[in-house]
Amino acid sequence: MDSSVAEQVRNLLSVPRKIVITSHVNPDGDAVGSSLGLFWFLSGLGHEVHVIIPNSFPNFLIWMPGCDQILHHKDQLQLSKEHIASADLIFCLDFNALNRLDMLEEAVRSSSALKVLIDHHVQPVQEFDHIISVVETSSTSEIIFDFITSFDKPHLIDKRIAECIYAGIMTDTGSFSYSCNYEHTFAIVASLIALGIDVEHIHRLVYDTYTESRMRLLGFSLSEKLKVLNQYHTAYISLTKQELRRFKHQIGDTEGIVNYALSVRGINLAILLMEREKYIRLSFRSKGNFSVNELARRYFNGGGHRNAAGGNSYLGMEKTLGQIHDLLPAIKDQLDY
Repeated sequence: MDSSVAEQVRNLLSVPRKIVITSHVNPDGDAVGSSLGLFWFLSGLGHEVHVIIPNSFPNFLIWMPGCDQILHHKDQLQLSKEHIASADLIFCLDFNALNRLDMLEEAVRSSSALKVLIDHHVQPVQEFDHIISVVETSSTSEIIFDFITSFDKPHLIDKRIAECIYAGIMTDTGSFSYSCNYEHTFAIVASLIALGIDVEHIHRLVYDTYTESRMRLLGFSLSEKLKVLNQYHTAYISLTKQELRRFKHQIGDTEGIVNYALSVRGINLAILLMEREKYIRLSFRSKGNFSVNELARRYFNGGGHRNAAGGNSYLGMEKTLGQIHDLLPAIKDQLDY
C-alpha cells in the first residue's frame, strides 16, 4: 500500500465528513465485506457513513454485521442519489473503473466529492482523486484491514469489522485455495481470529446455506452443461435464461460453479457463460501464467486478475460460444503446460 496516499486519505478523515462507500455491480463477498469493514471503522471515527451498492448481493452474505444498513441504489434510488450528491468523500471499493458501478456510475461521476479508490484489480483507471491499489494481494478486504490499522486506533477494530474483513478474504480466495500464497494474508487472519471471530461458523454461514434449487442447478451444470475440450485444455459451462429460470436462479447461485470446470484434470482454462436479458456474462478462471484478465479485456469488454476475470458479450449465446471456439486454436500453446 502506498503509504503517502494512505496518509493523504487519513488527513482527509481528520475532521468529520459525509462519506459514501460503494462497490461494483453484483457485489460479492469481498465487495460487501470490505465495504462494511470500512463502514464500521469510519463510523467509529465519528463520520456520517452510508454504504450504497448498485444492486442486491447473494443471500449467503446477509448475516454480515451492517447488511441491514446497506442502501441498494436500484431499489432506493432517490435516497442513494441524495447521499451521493451531499457526500464529501466517496470510497470506491473492489473495482478499478467507474463503469463497473453500472446504474450508479452517473451519480458518482457527477458528484463533487473526492473519490478514493481502494482495490486489488490490475490497471486501475486514472479517474479517481486518490488511488490505493495493491494488485499483489488476496482481496480488497485485506487492503482495508491494512488501511484501518494504519490509523493506529486498535480500540476501534472490533469483532464486527473482523467478521466482515474475514468473510471478504475467505470468499475472494475460495476458502484460501487461490490468490493467497502470501504470509501477510495469514498474519491478518490470525489478527482477526484474535479479535474473537469463529472462522468455522463463518464458513458454514457462507458455504453451507445452499437452497435445494441452487444445488440442483449445480448438478445440472456439471452433468448436462459441462463441455470439456481436452485438446485445448479448456472446459466451459453455458447456462441460458430458460435454464436459469428452471432452477429459480437468484443472485449468487452460480457463485463458484466455474471452479468445478477448472478442477477437471488437465484443464487450465475454465469459462462460465450465463445468459442475461441483453448480454452474456462470462466468468473466466485459469491456472498458472495464462492471463484471463488479458483475454477478458481484449475480447469480452472485461478484466480482473491474472487467474480470475469476467466480461460481457453482446453477440448472443451461440455466437459467443462460436467466438470462444475460434479463439482457442490461437491460444492453445499458452494453455499447454
